[in-house]
Amino acid sequence: MIVTHALSPLSHRALRLGLLLGAEAVVLVAAFQVMTDLECRATGIEAACRGLRWAGLWVICAASLVGVWLWARPEARVAFGRMADEGAGGWRWALVHALGLALVAAPLLAVPEGAMNARFATVFPVLCAGAALAVLGGVMWLARPAAWRAWLVGRGWSLAAITGFAAALPGVVVLAGPLWTVQALTDLTFIAVYLLLRLFSDAVEVYPDALVIGAEGFLVEVADTCSGIEGLVLITAFLGLYTVLFRDELRLRRMWLVIWPLALLASWCFNTIRITALILIGAHVSPELAVNGFHSFAGWIMFTVLAVSVLVVVNRSRYALQAAAVPLARSAAPTAPAEDDVIARIAPFIVFALSGMIAQAFWADPALGYPVQVAMMAGVLWWARHAVARLMAQPSALSLLAGGAVGVTWVLSAGPPSPLSEGLAALSGAGLAAWAVLRVLGTVALVPVIEEMFFRGYVQARLDRGTWPSRVLAVAVSAALFAALHGRWLEAGLAGVMFSLLYMRNGRLADAIAAHASANALIAAVALWRGDFALI
Repeated sequence: MIVTHALSPLSHRALRLGLLLGAEAVVLVAAFQVMTDLECRATGIEAACRGLRWAGLWVICAASLVGVWLWARPEARVAFGRMADEGAGGWRWALVHALGLALVAAPLLAVPEGAMNARFATVFPVLCAGAALAVLGGVMWLARPAAWRAWLVGRGWSLAAITGFAAALPGVVVLAGPLWTVQALTDLTFIAVYLLLRLFSDAVEVYPDALVIGAEGFLVEVADTCSGIEGLVLITAFLGLYTVLFRDELRLRRMWLVIWPLALLASWCFNTIRITALILIGAHVSPELAVNGFHSFAGWIMFTVLAVSVLVVVNRSRYALQAAAVPLARSAAPTAPAEDDVIARIAPFIVFALSGMIAQAFWADPALGYPVQVAMMAGVLWWARHAVARLMAQPSALSLLAGGAVGVTWVLSAGPPSPLSEGLAALSGAGLAAWAVLRVLGTVALVPVIEEMFFRGYVQARLDRGTWPSRVLAVAVSAALFAALHGRWLEAGLAGVMFSLLYMRNGRLADAIAAHASANALIAAVALWRGDFALI
């Protein structure tokens, strides 16, 4: 028989409040985009501005992914509805929420038109306080603290992992930004937009090399931040979570070989239509409205809706479901996450990606934030230390030689040495030395463990079914994802293949970790010798 994931009842109060909070967020985002000239680069506190923006994106992603999790957990969903009905917060929390909204909206009325950037340093604390009160009040209005504590028993770690995953998504989008510079993708997108625009206008201008396109004199530069790359990342993330939650009920090959490519194609088509529509709006209705539509926040909201819509379609399709699917059994007493090898292989990578996003958001020179990244990476590996210890073993000589070959290839294929960034150059001698020690520590001891646990220990292991086609696919996917994380795709892709083959040779992740660490050690040594930290 076919098992469909029918929704268990959810309380009307929980639904109403959820829709209200979502609508408030959309209205506030739209208001700041349409009614202000806010641009983080022009505020004088760019890092703080980007951090606030990141927090907003995180809330959007986290709320959506928690919704998917509730969809997959009928017992949790029913208990959530019961909590909202029986443990509802009182009117005092509603007032706290309203006060927070008032503080967030106050700058829209108090700051003169065109002055938001100049006064943002003054406005920023008000926005932070308002956002904190609005979120706290909204959550506690939904249910009292005691009711939340009772509901979170046995579910807290799962929700923490999901929200951490959501926090990493904006960083993954930043890392995926270079995809927009791939000539084939850019050309294909611009050709499609050009053909659609030609249906409505004869005055179409397109300059693919400069990423500029427009009609009727309205031209826009489509940068990676508003190119629709976030759609590809969100589609992949949502399908990945859906597959993990319903893995025993789905045909995984069909999910990843057919449905995922079709979903990416749908995202690309949606983005093509979006760019076309916004250009036409800019040319014939309102240039300001069109520019706001290109804004990343608007894109995230639209692509999140698209990703959820894809899941709804997949859920209603029998093509992805096994012929005799059996619902996944739920354990009454979940295993502690650090003892669960699957969670322990994924969680450190999520924290690693999140640390990179924090460095990008809060430091004008992200390299200066690396000590914070080291602390976060060390902390999450300590949390998962028992699972990590089970993977450790004496590495083979072959793995060390292979890592050395990867390191030599990386160094020889690098360009000329780069000077220190402005932030690093401004450090004192002792400060730079301390930073360099932490940089080498993270590069050699922490990053190889985290990346190999995820790319080889999780991604490759999940795809490898023991058959040669599945092994080829597992190596190709893990190496491709590994390459996407690094700036030099070809060299990183070849390194990923090498690490995958070492892991496949005898199933010991320790060999892949040792090869990665030895490669990074050689590269770090050359970087120190040259003073070229861009090499690592």
